[in-house]
Amino acid sequence: MEHITLLLAIVIVTALVFDFTNGFHDTANAMATTISTGALKPKTAVAMSAALNLVGAFLSVEVAKTISGGIINEDGLRTEVIFAALVGAILWNLLTWLVGLPSSSSHALFGGLIGAAVMSAGWSSVDGGTVVTKVLLPAVAAPVVAGLAALLATRLTYRLGGKATGGAQEKATAKGYRAGQIASAGLVSLAHGTNDAQKTMGIITLALVTGGVLAPGSNPPVWVIVCAGLAIALGTYLGGWRIIRTMGSGLTELKPPQGFAAQTSAATVILASSHLGFSLSTTQSCSGAVMGAGLGRKGGVVRWSTATRMFVAWGLTLPAAGLVGAGAEFLTKQGTWGVVVVAALLIAGSGAIWTLSRRKPVGHGDVAPGGQDADAGTGEPAGVVTTAIAAVSPPPTAAAQTHDLTATIPAPAGPVADPARPATV
Repeated sequence: MEHITLLLAIVIVTALVFDFTNGFHDTANAMATTISTGALKPKTAVAMSAALNLVGAFLSVEVAKTISGGIINEDGLRTEVIFAALVGAILWNLLTWLVGLPSSSSHALFGGLIGAAVMSAGWSSVDGGTVVTKVLLPAVAAPVVAGLAALLATRLTYRLGGKATGGAQEKATAKGYRAGQIASAGLVSLAHGTNDAQKTMGIITLALVTGGVLAPGSNPPVWVIVCAGLAIALGTYLGGWRIIRTMGSGLTELKPPQGFAAQTSAATVILASSHLGFSLSTTQSCSGAVMGAGLGRKGGVVRWSTATRMFVAWGLTLPAAGLVGAGAEFLTKQGTWGVVVVAALLIAGSGAIWTLSRRKPVGHGDVAPGGQDADAGTGEPAGVVTTAIAAVSPPPTAAAQTHDLTATIPAPAGPVADPARPATV
């Protein structure tokens, strides 16, 4: 029993470490567009996001119940399986953070959990129906729905805002959009805490069930909710500046109306899924909304090279984390020495990734407007999709073309001789 108690403590601490990495890995979901448009300063943005993540952790436990009693069969599940799953999720989170790719922390956790469970008890330990309906289908639908909603919202926003003319009125409109963007960013942070903090609650609850501390089907205890909320809030406050840089300016250049449309669309999708118990990826929802907002503005360009790398990372997340989780579970099955080796490998791998990140550090000054590195916002030519959508916009009117042409031909500086009058000698 003493060994089990110690192992449970190790699993709980590891789960909170994952929650911490989830926080700084996903800060960009809520605050990247707000920072890139100048609506909030970087440090103010992450502090606000951290506070609202903590509040959001107390709003619901539906996603936690999906994880603790839906994806994996609890009967006969060993606590070491959960530890192995967390190792796979943490290492994938850190690796994608190192390269600045906004991959899904949720799918990293699910991949690690599925891989470790299959290695431990075979495919029968995984509820395939729950995985398909509450993980895979939302993963495909969420970014598409959020992207289309953001595209339409951006088009509508610019159509309505186009009536505002005059310097004072345009400034007032931009100020209003920034205020709306701050509010929508807060809503995304609240939604992120509601959805993602619950995943760690579910994992800890599952560990407590496997250790005999809780009965199967139990809700997360209050102390689990508090610890998970604090861990994700602390990670959020530290700021995942590498991913914020990618989301804020690496995918597309956003104006305040686009940022408002993107964040409102993403928050709506995330909150609706949390209410239904769908454990979708907040990263994929927010990324899809950012791309949709980028395509919604006339002349907007989505950098498809960055988007393609992001799509590849999304596709690799489940299998990669699953393979690491399966390998870690293979070691933990060997006994106590295997658990020690896996813990040592986790610490060594995390330390190596951190050391590599220090070679070219990215801080809050690199994500503020005008402070990005040169390679963060490279001007990529418009791709096929961007060009096709831009072609739908009507060409400028003849009056506008005449006005532009007149403005480009200055009047002569001095008197000009009349060409019809001959010069006198």
